[in-house]
Amino acid sequence: MLACRFRTWVLLLLVIFPSLFDPSFSHFDSAKKKQMREKVRKMFYHAYENYMTHAFPHDELKPLSRSFTDSLSELGNLKLEHLPQNYNGTALTLIESLSSLVILGNYTEFERAVLWLSENLTFDVDARVNLFECNIRVLGGLVSAHILATDSTNRLVQGSYKNQLLVLAEDLGRRFLPAFDTPTGLPYAWINLKYGVMKNETTETSTSGCGSLILEMGALSRLTGDPRYESAALRALRKLWSMRSSLNLLGTTLDVETGEWIEHSSGIGAGVDSFYEYLFKAHILFGKEDFWRMFHSAYLAVQKYFRHGPWYHEADMRTGKATYWQLTSLQAFWPGLQVLVGDIAAANSSHREFVHVWKKFGVLPERYLLDHQMLHPTEKYYPLRPELAESTFYLYQATKDPWYIEVGETIVNSLNSYTKVEGGFASIRDVTTMQTEDHMHSFFLAETCKYLYLLFDDSFLVDRNYIFTTEGHPLPVLSAWHERLPEIYIPSNWTYVKNERQTKRSSAMSLQVCPALSLNAGHGEQQVESACHVPDDQSDHKCFSDEECGVDSTSCRRRSCSMAGYCGLWLVA
Repeated sequence: MLACRFRTWVLLLLVIFPSLFDPSFSHFDSAKKKQMREKVRKMFYHAYENYMTHAFPHDELKPLSRSFTDSLSELGNLKLEHLPQNYNGTALTLIESLSSLVILGNYTEFERAVLWLSENLTFDVDARVNLFECNIRVLGGLVSAHILATDSTNRLVQGSYKNQLLVLAEDLGRRFLPAFDTPTGLPYAWINLKYGVMKNETTETSTSGCGSLILEMGALSRLTGDPRYESAALRALRKLWSMRSSLNLLGTTLDVETGEWIEHSSGIGAGVDSFYEYLFKAHILFGKEDFWRMFHSAYLAVQKYFRHGPWYHEADMRTGKATYWQLTSLQAFWPGLQVLVGDIAAANSSHREFVHVWKKFGVLPERYLLDHQMLHPTEKYYPLRPELAESTFYLYQATKDPWYIEVGETIVNSLNSYTKVEGGFASIRDVTTMQTEDHMHSFFLAETCKYLYLLFDDSFLVDRNYIFTTEGHPLPVLSAWHERLPEIYIPSNWTYVKNERQTKRSSAMSLQVCPALSLNAGHGEQQVESACHVPDDQSDHKCFSDEECGVDSTSCRRRSCSMAGYCGLWLVA
């Protein structure tokens, strides 16, 4: 216990005075980060300049043929001669690049892009778009860039910006609203920007598709004073949460008109991932305790029914029984989310497994079968996804462990070795052959390059408090956006670690060495709740199988059922 207390207080010192043990202060580490920062800067501009030369103002770049695709809508599947007259795309990659330009310090190009968008971009076009993708990419990009443009610290030309991006964002938000006109309040997955919901539109959508709208639409409401956007997204989110099973699990796909589940199996990957992310980030951004309660219940259910060691399989929402044992590249966002919550040990454990798979193949395959230790036969591709870089950034911010700098260097070197082509950066069609594919998704500039750059140079974040949307667009955490924010705001799982000069907020899971210890917070002792704790099914701890046992609150280890029929830490770690 003495050693445990010592480790706890060392961790508290790291929380309060991270520079005392921060290896980034060494000259060597500083030089390495500067070198890697410049490599990422070159990557960004190689991709950005090729897009501007060969694809702008269309949506995305095709780097091998040096042409374009209008991928945001179904129009991207039409031949050029069949596109509507004067249709030039939505300049998707440019919109997605706006906040990255600010983070890289290129205010001149940012201003030029804002001016072009304000004079040329229109959403009054007969185009059927995916609501979720258009929300996180276009609406999120516009709202975030508007906030950055109005930030006086960003050195924009005074008077040159007249809220043009916010006007565009509000126009787009209004075009989203007809999608929510359903018996359940759950939005259609597809919407025509000019005509609304089309006749015979599909009623199937995903959990992410209708549960990951609250950040962008909530921010739009706060900026415009029009509550309709946040209200629509919030109604959908609450309806979705009401459809959870008795195990607090949700499925993957559902019908927006009947409110019935279509696919009952789910995990933390495709179709569900950003739902969990937005529950917690909405709590940070808007201060609603409801968001925390939903997230906390969902997080405990994930830990109980999906987690298997460092991996997360999929399970049936009705029974909790495992369905698919597979790693998907989208799951790599999860360690980053766990860092925000404070579950550093669990985040590090999963992150290292993703890094292992990356090093095994050179990049991260889209799907890997854990039970067979082999690639999925048809999903061997890597579309330049950012999730591993994102989690690496968060873990370095939390720990300052130079190993994460090495991981970032590995990712950068792989991208330059396998995906860089003369016309930009190309997706990988097959990770076993590294055959390239003629597509550079806009999220390569919005997220992949951004998180890698921030890993090596986080100066943009100094003295600022941002959360990043699922598409990597920064939104500021503002007290004015919180419905209630007392002078000392303590949600149910937080405590405050104090010294004479400074207060730092610390969660139980960030003190995971001994999370069940009572800490002296300066005004008597306060018990710290462990957010990794999953109670046993029975209050008397009796059991018939391991599935009835939870996660220990002190060690965060999975409990097991003994031969005598009681849950406990019977297995040697």
